[in-house]
Amino acid sequence: MKQIYILLIALLMGLSAKAESSGTCGPNLKWHLTDDGVLTITGKGEMYDYSYTPWSYDDLTRVIIGNGVTTIGKNAFVGRSSLTSVTIPNSVTTIGEAAFSGCRSLTSVTIPNSVTTIGDNAFNGCSSLTSVNIPNSVTTIGGWSFNGCSSLTSVTIPNSVTTIGGWAFSDCSSITSVTIPNSVTTIREYTFDNCSSLTSVTIPNSVTTIGGWAFSGCGSLTSVTIPNSVTTIGGWAFSICSSLTSVTIPNSVTTIGDNAFIGCSSLTSVTIPNSVTTIGSEAFSDCTNLQKVNIGNSVKTIGEFAFNKCTNITQISSEAVVPPTCESGVFFYINTSKCKLIVPKNSLDAYKQAYQWKDFLLIEGSTTGITNTVYNKAGLADVYTIDGTKRLSKASTDEINALPKGVYIVNGKKIIIK
Repeated sequence: MKQIYILLIALLMGLSAKAESSGTCGPNLKWHLTDDGVLTITGKGEMYDYSYTPWSYDDLTRVIIGNGVTTIGKNAFVGRSSLTSVTIPNSVTTIGEAAFSGCRSLTSVTIPNSVTTIGDNAFNGCSSLTSVNIPNSVTTIGGWSFNGCSSLTSVTIPNSVTTIGGWAFSDCSSITSVTIPNSVTTIREYTFDNCSSLTSVTIPNSVTTIGGWAFSGCGSLTSVTIPNSVTTIGGWAFSICSSLTSVTIPNSVTTIGDNAFIGCSSLTSVTIPNSVTTIGSEAFSDCTNLQKVNIGNSVKTIGEFAFNKCTNITQISSEAVVPPTCESGVFFYINTSKCKLIVPKNSLDAYKQAYQWKDFLLIEGSTTGITNTVYNKAGLADVYTIDGTKRLSKASTDEINALPKGVYIVNGKKIIIK
């Protein structure tokens, strides 16, 4: 009899735990949870932020947020692993930090046109999420917001978005393509890190900075065109993009960060434009299929091990009149006895004496210049030789183009006449 009594108490406690419950979740909001796991929130105004929510058990399967609710609070539904469906009304303007983080059974979500901010970690770890509609009203996608959404296959970011936080789409291993709108100026650190299925990406002309690790580990990415607006390629930005066969670095870039293209083992050639002054440490290390490298005329410093283990390089062309300063191990494992080095003819002796450059046995001087850049529209300008001697005063384009082949200074810029 005692055993039956204990069993009845346990059964009643279980029923009580599953019984319908309700309460408040904002100054003017109420919530009601049915025994089958449907949570309804009604009223007008903001939802509270939470460390622990009043709807605490794990059987939450569906959330219906009524029209009139303006925010979804911090941690509101964090870790609800059984949640499969959520209805967000047009009254909501903000999805709070970690609001749906860890809702690993959530397969789709429609974000209404009223939402302007998707908070940090908002959908972090929603590993079953296959699609998400980000409306034109959203201006900010927070850091880590879709991190680890490993079933998400594509994402379109609207023109209203000006800020994408770091790690926003990192570890979204099923994403195959992404379009970044012209409203975005910075691709932050780790934004698309380890998007291993990403095959193409469009970087708009509005972007000025590609942050560190931005596309690191995107092993399916085959090509990328960096627009003329970009000035900085951050450290590790395209590291271990093992399928990347070509990359176009524009004349706007001044710095290629440390390890920027390390491990891009399918890359066969690279041209460093005349705008670049610094090539970071290990920038192209372990690019084992790299065969030709063209270094622009403004490069002053090449970081340590920049071309380490690029064992298939057969030709390096440097347009810099003064041999760039090389930190240790720049050409480590390159066969300097067989790799051809082409440099400006007048700088031949300088390269033969410069640290690490002198290790190349096949050094040739170029008389016509290595670059394809010829300034045909210089207009009226004073022209100086490379040693600072004035050659022409207020010269026309025709006069400049009629000069003997060589390197000149026109309007403070080096030009090559072919």
